[in-house]
Amino acid sequence: MRLFPWMNQQRLLAGLCLAALPFSAAQAALKVLACEPEWAALTQELGGSLVEVSSATTALQDPHQIQAKPSLIVRARNADLLVCTGAELEVGWLPILLQQSGNAKIQEGQPAHFAAADFVRKLEVPTQLDRSQGDVHASGNPHIQTDPRQIALVAKALSARLQQVDAANAASYAKAYADFSKRWELAMARWATQAAPLKGAAVVSQHKAFVYLYDWLGLNEVAVLEPKPGVEPSASHLQGLMARLKAKPASMVLYAAYQDGKPSEWLSKNAGIPAVKVPFTVGGSEAAKDLFGLFDDTLARLLAAQAGQSGAKK
Repeated sequence: MRLFPWMNQQRLLAGLCLAALPFSAAQAALKVLACEPEWAALTQELGGSLVEVSSATTALQDPHQIQAKPSLIVRARNADLLVCTGAELEVGWLPILLQQSGNAKIQEGQPAHFAAADFVRKLEVPTQLDRSQGDVHASGNPHIQTDPRQIALVAKALSARLQQVDAANAASYAKAYADFSKRWELAMARWATQAAPLKGAAVVSQHKAFVYLYDWLGLNEVAVLEPKPGVEPSASHLQGLMARLKAKPASMVLYAAYQDGKPSEWLSKNAGIPAVKVPFTVGGSEAAKDLFGLFDDTLARLLAAQAGQSGAKK
């Protein structure tokens, strides 16, 4: 049978496509859905080109309260791995998302369901549960991402999980973790040196969100603007807090990037202390573009506030 030139071209193209299929299948990225930006950033550090990562929330959203929108349900349905905080942080929306996704492999208890808080020592674990006390988490405070030492623990566990769910690329994940761990250890040593002047400083929190940050830096939380976790402060509560601060002054008041800073700004104006907007997670400020930038910027803001306060007292 005679082959016309155009037929040879078609056969050549078909052959190239068929030859490319096994390679494409082998290189297909692991689809990862992270509940929060910090875990999306960490997964990207540990997975590189082997993973395709998206985050269910942004730094400007309250991670306690989001909606399981159809687009998010689709991402959960197609996910090969789910990486969340756990410790009840996502209890208001994650169970619904998991149910609606119909994705059996990312359900709680499965290898492809990863909860970061399971791998760290949690602080503020209540001795007894009393929901009248506000948004209290039975497993302890879930905001572990504000301490780089906790990030290091989660990174080790997450790398092991990536190696488990994508065993074909286990060696690459192990190599990426070794590289990240080395860079992270060096960064933590640098941050510890930079943060030395902050140790012992008295601070006020707008929300009970910074306990791990304070534990890392040795800061002393002397007051919280919210009368109960998740409850907005009333005028009378703020006035009472002002009276307390006269007896025990603070050097600054902290609030997260996703929060309305009006209560902190009110205290700043009336108590004469700086209000510090903390990025809280990756994307919370222009400088916090990744995990390293998150802690660089957090420390820069705290040190600047302290320096300004010290200068004002001279």
